[in-house]
Amino acid sequence: MSLVKKFATVASGTLMSRALGFGREMLMAAALGTGPVADAFNAAFQFPNTFRRLFAEGAFNAAFVPLFAKEIETHGTDGAKRFSEEVFGVLFSALLALTIAMELAMPLIVRYLVAPGFAGIPGKFETTVRLATIMFPYLICMSLGAMMAGMLNSLRRYFAAAIAPAFLNIILISVLGYAWYRGADAHDVGFGLSWGVLAAGIVQLAIVWVAVRHAGISIGFRRPKMTPNVKRLLILALPAAITGGITQINQLIGTAIASAQNSAVSSLAYADRIYQLPLGVVGVAVAIVLLPELSRALKSGNLIEAANLQNRSVEFTLFMTLPAAAALWVMSEPIVRLVYERGAFAANHSTPIVASILAIFGLGLPAFVLIKAFTPGYFAREDTRTPMIFAAISVGVNVATALTLFPSMGAPGIAVASAVAGWVNALMLLGMLIRRGHWGRDIPLLKRIPRLVLSAVVMAVALYFAEYYLAARLGPGSPLVVKTATLLALVGGGAALYFITAFGTGGADFAMLRRNVKRGSKAAPPVTEQSPDP
Repeated sequence: MSLVKKFATVASGTLMSRALGFGREMLMAAALGTGPVADAFNAAFQFPNTFRRLFAEGAFNAAFVPLFAKEIETHGTDGAKRFSEEVFGVLFSALLALTIAMELAMPLIVRYLVAPGFAGIPGKFETTVRLATIMFPYLICMSLGAMMAGMLNSLRRYFAAAIAPAFLNIILISVLGYAWYRGADAHDVGFGLSWGVLAAGIVQLAIVWVAVRHAGISIGFRRPKMTPNVKRLLILALPAAITGGITQINQLIGTAIASAQNSAVSSLAYADRIYQLPLGVVGVAVAIVLLPELSRALKSGNLIEAANLQNRSVEFTLFMTLPAAAALWVMSEPIVRLVYERGAFAANHSTPIVASILAIFGLGLPAFVLIKAFTPGYFAREDTRTPMIFAAISVGVNVATALTLFPSMGAPGIAVASAVAGWVNALMLLGMLIRRGHWGRDIPLLKRIPRLVLSAVVMAVALYFAEYYLAARLGPGSPLVVKTATLLALVGGGAALYFITAFGTGGADFAMLRRNVKRGSKAAPPVTEQSPDP
């Protein structure tokens, strides 16, 4: 299977999840708006979700996958099964202890870490604590599920792990639909969603567990023991967790700062959901597929293939994310108006703020996706320390910028800080890869990048004038059907203009697409001028 086809396999499952996520957020916006319950739920959910991405997705896709792939190569399925059981015993025991400790300390955690700004608001703080207490066990399910997803990705079985997250949105949409049918108030909706998150974690874990068994590996529970393999995993996992979850760390920091202002937390969450669509479809797919493929190439000593995989991934990333970033920057307000503006979501207050945040997130989108394309170049070589240092620097940049801008700009200032930190991190990762000789010079890629940027700029200018001309059809007084049809026409026209310009200027070509679609990664010939690994 070619690299692009693997990206497409993961992206299709992720796209389904993100599309359902849109539906979920639309219903949440209508039911809760940007009010106190929305703030409380989003802050409470951010906490276990951040832990999940730090210690589950980030750590295991970065540390577990290369070690699991090595076990398969050297000791076969039996060795991989033994290694998985050793890790499962330690991971489950650690997660159980962590969950108990966090549940007991939840009031202190919410007060001093998650949402310090809620402490002085009667009712809001207590609601956040209760919601976070209900949802935190979600971490156990999702962390164990992330381990099994890493196993499936290493075995080149991508779809089950990609489709499982969709069930979170399916369950939460069902909760919101039932709440609407019963006429539940905002308080009951918030608690219903929290129990739905916990139920979704159980369902997602069951899906990947069945898929792993179907792949021929049955995991049994072993007494926790610090074997050499487990020690190696932990040494790699801690910095990898920080690096892989840098976007989530910055979001958690942003949530804590935003809690000082009413509606800021939920405004950031609604904007985040929209920009997560291109980030998830492209960035997550690239990160999930590239790491095991790159690990295999390096383990087999095929440096030409490894460099080719990295370059083609960046090429694909920029080809897809640059137009998305331009569209989010130019069309953020019509998008927010169409997706959220109904029910409790106020047009005169909520829409402009969420739209401004979304536009800024759009400028950071290419950086966020490039980070996911660059970090496998370190992780596949079992270097998790260097990306962790860069991640720590970007967190410092994020905190300093957010604290500087938030008093004057509010929630959009936090979005600026996140985008700036993302670009700082991406450029440092690329610079070090080049310095070490792990990033070969690729003449076709270097020629295509400015042409892709030009194509995105041409599209953005055209969309700007088209949006101005069609303002009445996109405004708050326009019927939903008219707004939908107009926005879809703009998106379709913008995409057509981008592709025509990209192919016309040489930013993309059909030969490149055919090469990536038809040829498997192992068969891909070197198309770059490479520098050897030192």
